[in-house]
Amino acid sequence: MSDDFSQSLTPPVSPFTADGLCDLTPARPPHFCCSEVKDEAAAALSPEGYAARGALKRMLLRLDPAPAEYEADTVEIFGFVWVTETALVEQTKLLFGLFRQNVYKLEALVKSSSHDFGLAGNLHYEAEDLRQQCVLFLQYVKVFLHRYFEPSSSMEAGPSHPYEELELQFPSVLLEELFGLTLLTGRLKDLPANIQSAFVIQNPGKIFPPCWHLVHLHLDIHWSVLEILHILGHKMQGQVVYAHQFVNLTGENLTDTSLFEDHLCSLLCDLTGLAVGKYSKVRPTEALSTNHYLCTCTKEMWILIMHLLENRNKTLHTQSFWSYVNSLLKPLVLGRPGEESVPGLPSHCKDPLGFTWWLLTHLTMLSQYSRNGSIQSEKHLDDNWTFVEGLLKLTCNPKGGLAEEQVRMHVHCCLTLCLLWGPRTAAVSILWDYYSKNLNASFTVPWLGVSALATQCKTPLALLEQARGLGCPSPVHSPGHTQLYRSSSSFHIFLRVLALCLGQDGVGGVPQRQIKGRIYSKFSSKKMQELSETGLMNFLLLFLVVARQVELEDVASRFCELLGFLPSSRPPTHRTLVWRGQLSLLMLFQERGLDVGVQASWLASSFNETAKEFYNRTTELSRRQALWGPLGSYLDGVAEVFEMSSSLGLSEEKLLSEGFDWLLPACRQSELNSALSFLQSILAQLRRVHQLPGSAPAWAPPLSSVMKERHLAVAAALWTHFFPFLRSLRLSQTPPAQLADAAAGFTLLAFDLPGSAPQDLQPNPLQSIMQCFGWDDMVHPLLVTRYLPHLLQNSELVSSLSSCSSGVSAQSLSVKAWFRCVLQQHLHRNLDGTDSRTGRAVAEQLSELTRLVLRLPEVYDLLQKAGLQPTSSRLEPTAALEMFVRAVGGVYSGLSLLPERSAMITRALNYIGDILKYIDPYVVSKNHEGIQLAYWAVGCVVKHWSPLLATSRCQQLLFRIVDGLLLPHNLPQDRALRDSLPLYLQGLSVASGVSQSQGVYLKQQLRSVTCRYLDHFLPASPSVGSIANHPVLLAACEPSPTVRGAALRRTILGVLCDKFLQFKAHAPPPRLASVLIFLYELLRRNSDSDATLLTLPLPSLLRCLMLVNEPQVKKTSAEALQLVVERCAVASSEGPCQQMVAVLRSFVEENEGVYDRQVYGVLETVAVLDPGVVQALIPSLSLSLRTSEHRRGLGRNTALRSAYVKLLSLLGESGQEEITNLESD
Repeated sequence: MSDDFSQSLTPPVSPFTADGLCDLTPARPPHFCCSEVKDEAAAALSPEGYAARGALKRMLLRLDPAPAEYEADTVEIFGFVWVTETALVEQTKLLFGLFRQNVYKLEALVKSSSHDFGLAGNLHYEAEDLRQQCVLFLQYVKVFLHRYFEPSSSMEAGPSHPYEELELQFPSVLLEELFGLTLLTGRLKDLPANIQSAFVIQNPGKIFPPCWHLVHLHLDIHWSVLEILHILGHKMQGQVVYAHQFVNLTGENLTDTSLFEDHLCSLLCDLTGLAVGKYSKVRPTEALSTNHYLCTCTKEMWILIMHLLENRNKTLHTQSFWSYVNSLLKPLVLGRPGEESVPGLPSHCKDPLGFTWWLLTHLTMLSQYSRNGSIQSEKHLDDNWTFVEGLLKLTCNPKGGLAEEQVRMHVHCCLTLCLLWGPRTAAVSILWDYYSKNLNASFTVPWLGVSALATQCKTPLALLEQARGLGCPSPVHSPGHTQLYRSSSSFHIFLRVLALCLGQDGVGGVPQRQIKGRIYSKFSSKKMQELSETGLMNFLLLFLVVARQVELEDVASRFCELLGFLPSSRPPTHRTLVWRGQLSLLMLFQERGLDVGVQASWLASSFNETAKEFYNRTTELSRRQALWGPLGSYLDGVAEVFEMSSSLGLSEEKLLSEGFDWLLPACRQSELNSALSFLQSILAQLRRVHQLPGSAPAWAPPLSSVMKERHLAVAAALWTHFFPFLRSLRLSQTPPAQLADAAAGFTLLAFDLPGSAPQDLQPNPLQSIMQCFGWDDMVHPLLVTRYLPHLLQNSELVSSLSSCSSGVSAQSLSVKAWFRCVLQQHLHRNLDGTDSRTGRAVAEQLSELTRLVLRLPEVYDLLQKAGLQPTSSRLEPTAALEMFVRAVGGVYSGLSLLPERSAMITRALNYIGDILKYIDPYVVSKNHEGIQLAYWAVGCVVKHWSPLLATSRCQQLLFRIVDGLLLPHNLPQDRALRDSLPLYLQGLSVASGVSQSQGVYLKQQLRSVTCRYLDHFLPASPSVGSIANHPVLLAACEPSPTVRGAALRRTILGVLCDKFLQFKAHAPPPRLASVLIFLYELLRRNSDSDATLLTLPLPSLLRCLMLVNEPQVKKTSAEALQLVVERCAVASSEGPCQQMVAVLRSFVEENEGVYDRQVYGVLETVAVLDPGVVQALIPSLSLSLRTSEHRRGLGRNTALRSAYVKLLSLLGESGQEEITNLESD
């Protein structure tokens, strides 16, 4: 029939008016359209498609394709109005001719389209209108077949009406027209490249070129042909429809069934061909994240075909969807495409086997779509395991020589199929046969780089977590699953498949027994001995995955049996892996609450042997270093086993075996640090689980006796295998940092479980351990300052320390240890005086210890009574020490009762211990900062505890301090003495004044110390600046006079007069000017008013003025004399100061007849300052003059009388009277 129809063709029915045409046009039917899909990643189908609009579901349920449409008597198709109920039968060829005409027009638009953006919109709307008319017609055909066509049941009687004759021929004519449509559209693979490229056009603006509309119209036609043939077959009720005209012309049979099969196969072949083209650009890493379809329309086509074929399979018993796909792919996999299937399948596929895996996997994912186009969890398509098992055999065939990058992708697809279909025992068996032969392979993909390397699990917990992750695959569409190719080897992916299969039914099911038997059967003694390190790791992971899914005890037994086949000469790295795997298995036992005793004993025995070899002195250094790998791994693993346990009641103590007796003594520093860190974690975990009931609510059941026994067993293992070694290190001069932490852990363990401690620590294990590591004076400060803070911050422990066996308070012992550490904090400086690492550590730890010591109840009470409080929460240790010493001294001074004072003396002596012994190392090493700190600290004690040290119980300590520090044979550095000497002088002065039994000796010692250091620090040349900071001078100075200060100044003045101002005949003492300056400064800086004290240096001053003519000496002597005379005058308000008169009279008498004239000169100086005291001497002076003249025997001594008269002239009326008397002689 001619297809050249003009627009003037007269319609078979009189046309309606133009106003009524719009009512005849039905709504736009379902069609392929990917422009409406906004988010392809969300897996949504087009809302205008056949699935989303319900067309597929209605067809499969044999319902009206468009129940709300084509209800009117007429319908507009291709611009003409037709009778709805008869048009297709009466004008079949005409309507299909119009349909072809529209297709030709659309093809013409494609050929004439250009890149002119101005015409793009017009072309789009014109092409869209042509396509819509075609889709409307196809929809009309489906509706007509379902609603208006009823096949004639018999042809015995001739047709009674022409329409019935046409209706009888209609199926055959329709079949021929459908065949014509397939010829018109051709194959998808044969479309020109410019039209095929329209599949991947993305245009958010919804303006598409004509080629896009054409290619999607082709999809509509291909699907509609299948749909119409399916509806026709249903209407014919099994009757075969023949294309009579076609048969008559060609002699070949054409039936509805053959056309359906041929068209379906061609369509599947073309869709597969499109997927082959896309697969050529897919990287293995993106296999599961890259779809096989070009756009959502081809995706929907696959889904439509799946549901159609599955429905026909169930209702018509035709081939299933997988049968068609398998028949299509099988020749491709075998390398014979097109021989056993529809011709036209591409033969240039780069990897037929990989493509088949990829396509099957993605088609299976599409099977999750329901008839409505939504993803549902229920299964819509049967599995295809039979075909997949054949693929697995090809993948695992050693003759195929597939590389890991291919195998990994295939197994990844297999895992996806297991998740979608459910696992298959046969598939697991095929894979296991492959991996059992390649267990030593690394399964790496070189071009993936670092990301492809297998993750080495460093600890048992990490290994168990890896096995747990392998046993819990991620959902199919999750990133964790799609990215498995990059993160996991094919063997690890296989383990996921294995875990799925083992977990598909209850424990002990047939699949489990079959798979477990197959796994066991592949391992023999020879097989185990051939395992490399990688193979051993794969072996461990395999059994951990199996153990998580089936009977744990059975797997563990077989696991240990197979490990027993490993050669004894295996490298240490293998031993590391074996122990790691066994510890992971122990954790599985813990998770299920099963006793680990048997497994732990087996593992501990192996550990013991390795530890003995590590300890053996004949073992080479390189071998020892290699052995530390498994030993260190054992420590980390056992620590994790303990940390994972919630009760430590499953025989975990068997892991703490005698091997530690060998291991610990053989460790170097870094290794010992690791071992001690391990010990700390075990101790902490034991205490934590033991204390859990204590923190439980009141209604919780008490800790069972069995659990207590388990905890005691763990504690006993710790005391037996670890504590003796710790105790042997306590006196080390280079103790490891973690030694204190571990010792503190044992101390707290003794506090929680005192009965678990060994006999040599009983009956008071807590105090015994603290004595070993904290209170013993021989223990290194680095250890003490780190050990005690762990305990002193535990308020319960502090309150429980009532007293030790010796009766000394535990708090006092802790203070004593702190006191010693403060004194010895500079003991570990470098030779150049800079801080060493040990010194810095001691300083940091001492700061924390200081804070905790000040919070001790005993210390806090002392500070409260003394009215002293820390100025900050973190006081410097030296400042805290001074405050504490002052507090003790202040509290003692405030006590009045003898028993209280005696008890306080005992406590004070306990606080400072053997203080001189503590500072001896400084003197030996000549540590300048240490010596300075030592002198200062002891000086604080001497000053603030002077009344206490003066008692009979403490005098010996005071004498030792004086002899050892102040009066040694060799003087220490000047700086230390200069800074701290005032403290000692002030303290000794007070002690000498209050001592009842040794006061005289103490005063003598004070004079000796004063004399020694007054001389030592006195400069040779006189200088006020240098003498102003003389330590003896600083010790004697105070803002306002006190009895204690006056006593010290009296001693100093006595020493000055006796030792430094004594003339030898007429010769003055050495450094007289410096001594006089010191004396003057001493008098000037203090406001003493006691004449007895002030006149002590007066004879020496008078003698200096009389005998020395040096200007500096005379000037300083005169100034000092003036200060003495003036202060004595002020002090003696009722007349001349008698003390001064007595001193002056004695001075005159001593020099009578020798220095008479010089005496008058000195007295003139005094007379100027205080005439009264000289007036009192007039009788004595006159008598002395006359006596001198009488002895001389020459009469009046005119020169001497002249000097005397000069003096008398300064004495007022008394002087004038005496002059008159002298003149009358």
